[in-house]
Amino acid sequence: MADLLQLVKAYDVRGVVPDQWDEPLAEIFGAAFATVTDATAIVVGHDMRPSSPGLSAAFARGAASRGADVTEIGLCSTDELYFASGHLELPGAMFTASHNPARYNGIKMCRAGAAPIGQDTGLADIRALAEKWSETGVPAGAAETGTLVRRDVLDAYAAHLRSLVDLSDIRPLKVVVDAGNGMGGHTVPTVLAGLPVDLVPMYFELDGTFPNHEANPLDPKNLVDLQARVRETGADIGLAFDGDADRCFAVDEHGEPVSPSAVTALVAARELAKHPGATIIHNLITSWSVPEVVREHGGVPVRTRVGHSFIKQEMAESGAVFGGEHSAHYYFRDFWNADTGMLAALHLLAALGGQDGPLSALVGAYDRYAASGEINSTVADQAASTAAVRAAFTGQEGVTFDELDGLTVTAADWWFNLRASNTEPLLRLNVEARDAAGVARIRDRVLAIVRA
Repeated sequence: MADLLQLVKAYDVRGVVPDQWDEPLAEIFGAAFATVTDATAIVVGHDMRPSSPGLSAAFARGAASRGADVTEIGLCSTDELYFASGHLELPGAMFTASHNPARYNGIKMCRAGAAPIGQDTGLADIRALAEKWSETGVPAGAAETGTLVRRDVLDAYAAHLRSLVDLSDIRPLKVVVDAGNGMGGHTVPTVLAGLPVDLVPMYFELDGTFPNHEANPLDPKNLVDLQARVRETGADIGLAFDGDADRCFAVDEHGEPVSPSAVTALVAARELAKHPGATIIHNLITSWSVPEVVREHGGVPVRTRVGHSFIKQEMAESGAVFGGEHSAHYYFRDFWNADTGMLAALHLLAALGGQDGPLSALVGAYDRYAASGEINSTVADQAASTAAVRAAFTGQEGVTFDELDGLTVTAADWWFNLRASNTEPLLRLNVEARDAAGVARIRDRVLAIVRA
C-alpha cells in the first residue's frame, strides 16, 4: 500500500508516479476530497506532465462517485485553477508538481474561493480517509453519481487579470518570456494578447519532461538562457515562470536578476496608490526595503512566517491588499488572496511601460541593500547548530533575537535568518546588510559555526 505519510505534505500531495502513487489512488483522493469538503460541485485542472491528464481524470471520477458535479478545465496554470475556484465559487484541485522533475506529480487543493487546504485545514482528514479507503475500498456514497463537464476558463482568467492592472497607456515593450516548457507557454500568449508588447517566447512548447532546463527560476542556472536572450534582443525585460506558472521572476535590460523583494516593494507601492493606508504582508526573509517602502507610501507592513498558508491566513485576517515572499510568490486580495505570478508580471509591465526609464533604474529605488540569497547547509542536528549560532551573538551590543520562524538576529546594519528545513537535514541562511562587505562578514561568521 502507498505510504501516504510520505505522499501527503504540509500543503499538498506530491510524489513519484507510479512508484508512490497512481490513478487508482488519485481516484480515492478525489472521493476523499469531495467528502471532506462536503462539495456538491468541484473544479479540477492539470499541468502538462505526462501523468497529469490521467491522474486528473481519475480524481474527477472519484469525486463524482461521491455525488459531486465536476468541472474539468483541462490544461491550466495553478493560478488559473485558483481563478476558477474563486470565479465559480467551487472547491478545486490542481494536478502539478510545480518545478519537480518529470517523474513527480501532485495535487494542490483548495476550498471554494481559492481558500487553501493544508494539514490543519482538511488535508490530514483527506489523507486519513484515503488511507482507510485504500484498504477497504470507497464505500457506496451518493444516490446519484455527479456529472463531468469540460469548460475552458483561459479567456476569463486573462480578462480578470487584465481588469486589475491598467495597461492601456504603456509604451511599446520588448518582453522575453521563458516558460521553461511549463504552463506559462499556455497562459502568457492569451494574457498578453493585444497589448503593445513585442513578445519573444522561449520554451513555450508544453513538455513535462523539461527538455531545456528545470522549470525552477529560483535556481540561477535556470535563468542563464533568459539572460542571454534579453541581451541578444535588446529587450526591456525578461520574465521566467516555474512549471505550473504560479511564480514569476524578472531580469532587467542587462539580464541582471530583479530581487523578488524589489518586485514586492514595487507592487506594494502600486497597490497602496489604489488602496491608501492598506496593509501589506511580507515574510521575514524579504528585504528591509519592503516595510520601508510600505511605510513611505502610507501603508501598514505586517511580517509573517515563510509559506503560503501563513501569508494567506494573515491576509484574510488583516484584510491586506497584497503580500510578497522572497521566493517570488505574490498574493492579491483582488485574486481571492491567492498567489499569481502573472498578475505581478502585469504590474511590472505597467510600471515599466508607464515611464521612460529602463527597468534597472525603476527597481533600483526598491533594491536598497545587499543580500546573500538563500544558502543551505547540511547539518546533523539543526537545533544544536541554531543554538550555537544564537550563543555566538548573545551579549553583542544592539543585537536582538526573535523566533517567529527559525532564528532571526538583527543589528543596526544587518540581519540574518537561520531556518530549519521541514523535509531535509538542512539549515537555510539568509543575510542582508547595508553593503556587500557586511553581508560577507556575517555570512562567513554564521557558516563557520553551522558547518563546524
